[in-house]
Amino acid sequence: MKRNRRKKASKLRKALGLFLLGERGGGILKIRVVMESTLKEITSNGDSVLDMKDKCGVGGGVEDMYGEDRATEDQPITPWTFSVASGYSLLRDPHYNKGLAFTEAERDAHYLRGLLPPTVLSQELQEKRMIHNLRQYQVPLQRYMAMMDLQERNERLFYKLLIDHVEELLPIVYTPTVGEACQKYGSIFRRPQGLFISLKEKGKILEVLKNWPEKSIQVIVVTDGERILGLGDLGCQGMGIPVGKLSLYTALGGVRPSVCLPITIDVGTNNQQLLDNEFYIGLKQKRATGQEYAELLDEFMSAVKQNYGEKVLIQFEDFANHNAFDLLAKYRTTHLVFNDDIQGTASVVLAGLIASLKLLGGTLADHTFLFLGAGEAGTGIAELIALEITKRTSVPLEEARKKIWLVDSKGLVVSSRLESLQHFKKPWAHDHEPVKELIDAVKAIKPTVLIGTSGVGKTFTKEVVETMASLNPKPLIMALSNPTSQAECTAEEAYTWSKGHAIFASGSPFDPFEYEGRTFVSGQANNAYIFPGFGLGIIMSGTIRVHDDMLLAASEALAAQVTEEDYLKGRIYPPFTNIRKISAHIAAEVAAKAYELGLATRLPRPTNLEKYAESCMYTPVYRTYR
Repeated sequence: MKRNRRKKASKLRKALGLFLLGERGGGILKIRVVMESTLKEITSNGDSVLDMKDKCGVGGGVEDMYGEDRATEDQPITPWTFSVASGYSLLRDPHYNKGLAFTEAERDAHYLRGLLPPTVLSQELQEKRMIHNLRQYQVPLQRYMAMMDLQERNERLFYKLLIDHVEELLPIVYTPTVGEACQKYGSIFRRPQGLFISLKEKGKILEVLKNWPEKSIQVIVVTDGERILGLGDLGCQGMGIPVGKLSLYTALGGVRPSVCLPITIDVGTNNQQLLDNEFYIGLKQKRATGQEYAELLDEFMSAVKQNYGEKVLIQFEDFANHNAFDLLAKYRTTHLVFNDDIQGTASVVLAGLIASLKLLGGTLADHTFLFLGAGEAGTGIAELIALEITKRTSVPLEEARKKIWLVDSKGLVVSSRLESLQHFKKPWAHDHEPVKELIDAVKAIKPTVLIGTSGVGKTFTKEVVETMASLNPKPLIMALSNPTSQAECTAEEAYTWSKGHAIFASGSPFDPFEYEGRTFVSGQANNAYIFPGFGLGIIMSGTIRVHDDMLLAASEALAAQVTEEDYLKGRIYPPFTNIRKISAHIAAEVAAKAYELGLATRLPRPTNLEKYAESCMYTPVYRTYR
């Protein structure tokens, strides 16, 4: 009886051209439909591949039914794949792979017997082993590569590890290590983690977006690689930034990884070293500008909206000044866009300034701000400070701006330079005699707050810091440029040169520093405090446009999380250990402001937005498989 059934099944498969790859437990595991006409690779004697005997397998080797092993380089073959992940393919799917954490029952149900060692390890033990292995590496880039390998192998373990060891691993997957990773991206590139859209794809960007396997995208981080951190034009190798940012959207903000899409737009590079590098992975041409650049970006923005809808958040990242402001101005009324360098940096710095008032005294309007750096970060921060002052005091915006002074590469931004200034610097050109050097500007303006966004290291010299300390009992010094090598000064320099009086914050992390018996823990004005929670608030409320008041709400929400214990250590930012809770609080405040402004579309509004935010957050614990 059984023999007859097998014969009938064999005849049926041959007649229909179906290969039944597995029948176990009464259900079909996988079916691959292989049509005879498709597989008609004819041999010299006229036999079909389907009828051939295995001539290359030895000792009972698997039959080469598709002729792949016999094909020569110039013979095309079809890259068949399975539709259901199980067995060997399951272990190579980062979304579902659990490594040694597959239970005995799961190993039986999913044909994993023999593919794994017999031991079953919990996710907690896997995490413990992984962090132990990471700590053996002495070079940060090696840790970065190990983390990226883990993300490509076991997604949930990657995020569990990052969440539970966030303060230790954040500098690895993000600044400062990600800067070095971008510089060497061509050499360490293994497999794509996002979409690369180059000038070659002009006219077919919508098709390229459809190539991405996930269809329900809610957040896109996009860069053109022209101004990566303080490192300059890294072209196509800037992909490390969108990948890193979106890892933090998930780990810190709880946005599901499947709805995140990193994108690099490659229009060439003006970095001659990269153009001469045989391992460079991008277009080997000078950067496209003008109409050619604008048309590519316009097609991209239109394709994103067409493919993913009105409510996909597009975060611009590390575009050069001359493009960043124009792109934000052009698309902020038609798309849900956010520039992290302009708006995210501004929001996190404003949060630190609001929090620092408890140590400095007075209100924002009582202080005078001096910036070194008048690019997108500096002017973005300055504008948000002015907006907050206006909101608190009801003074006109033009009046609030007079409390804020900027120094660029040519000196103090003053009204006598108005004709030669870029448009985004003009609101900050106040009446004052020209001043060339930063130290002279400090002496002339007498600021209470000194903020560095120049991208140039070691520019807050000993004389500058000592002058700030002589003018103020507690000078606030923020050296925000990334990576660490580009910081305007170090924590040690700020505390030592000010004799322990400075309140210090930086863009990249610094270790605690002891001065005259007191341990100072500097704050890190890291955008990762803001954008993950900000993005979550936008997604969960269905917000359709970003409004400046939402950025102010995010700043105030973050400032409110600084505790008395933090202040005692000299911190004006909370520790990252509580970042998921902080992000939920920020998300709730951002969503509340969106509902207040009439920009939220997800109705009815949840009663408790913070609890709703927490309920929306992705948790990377392993799931049980049927």
